[in-house]
Amino acid sequence: MAKTALIAGVTGQDGAYLAHHLLSSGYRVVGTSRDAQMADLSRLERLGVAADVQLLSLAPNDFRSVLKVVSSAQPQEIYNLAGQTSVGLSFDQPVECMESIAEATLNLLEVIRYLGGGIRFFSAGSSECFGQTGDQPATEDTPLRPRSPYAVAKAAAFWQVATYREAYGMHACTGILANHESPLRPKRFVTQKIIEGVRAIKAGLASTIELGNLDIWRDWGWAPDYVQAMALMLQADSPSDYLIASGTTTSLRQFAQEAFAAADLDLAEHLVSVEALKRPADLEYSAMKPQHIAADLGWQSKRTVREIVGKMYRDEVF
Repeated sequence: MAKTALIAGVTGQDGAYLAHHLLSSGYRVVGTSRDAQMADLSRLERLGVAADVQLLSLAPNDFRSVLKVVSSAQPQEIYNLAGQTSVGLSFDQPVECMESIAEATLNLLEVIRYLGGGIRFFSAGSSECFGQTGDQPATEDTPLRPRSPYAVAKAAAFWQVATYREAYGMHACTGILANHESPLRPKRFVTQKIIEGVRAIKAGLASTIELGNLDIWRDWGWAPDYVQAMALMLQADSPSDYLIASGTTTSLRQFAQEAFAAADLDLAEHLVSVEALKRPADLEYSAMKPQHIAADLGWQSKRTVREIVGKMYRDEVF
């Protein structure tokens, strides 16, 4: 019989790509959204898998709702990709951020422990948890020093997963995800804002793009590659946390330059830095060294930033 995977947050970028990947691998996929009847299925539809995913309503911060859905779906694997996903939004809604990430993760872990049966659990972590690491790239062994409500919530979820793995022998792990992009990114993310802005300028519908701090550095990857790493982690004989990253660091200014270059436009003529768009606290430099996942699982990031930006500009989902 085919394995069943439950994906919390299936309608988001990562959830849609993961659903596509698992379905192509022969899985039965059950996805969840807070309101299945009102869910935005556009990303699943773009990937051609909306009709193949069974969608259920789930309130991740309600233990009874989690218990009901997991009992009904009877999955062998659970991927928790739900919860608030924006660092910027977390400064405006810190309580909702903590509840949707840390409390939801705890409910899923406790339901798995309560039901037994050896369900394997993947939790989507974040490289934002490392905070400022100076000029040293973060590894799986780097201490967590979060600097945003989002990163604090992800750090709490990380330690919950580690505790349940060690205390109860659960096959539970966290993928510490660096930034990863695709055309399925919501427009509120700065990378997609840049792409949409460049398209508008190229079409003559706008003349400038307004951004905050351009001198931040991040490790950017390609989302379809990263969901494959998630699936590999749950196939391993023993659970372990891994950093899922490209190992290459690029500034936001360089990312924007690539987008303008893809449209044959000059960044200097159209980009404006606005003080009001800067975050209360931001990581200036974030570098990653994914030292274990290639050796243990054979996974490596495949796309350069130039390739990623080009595919986003051309709206290529794969």
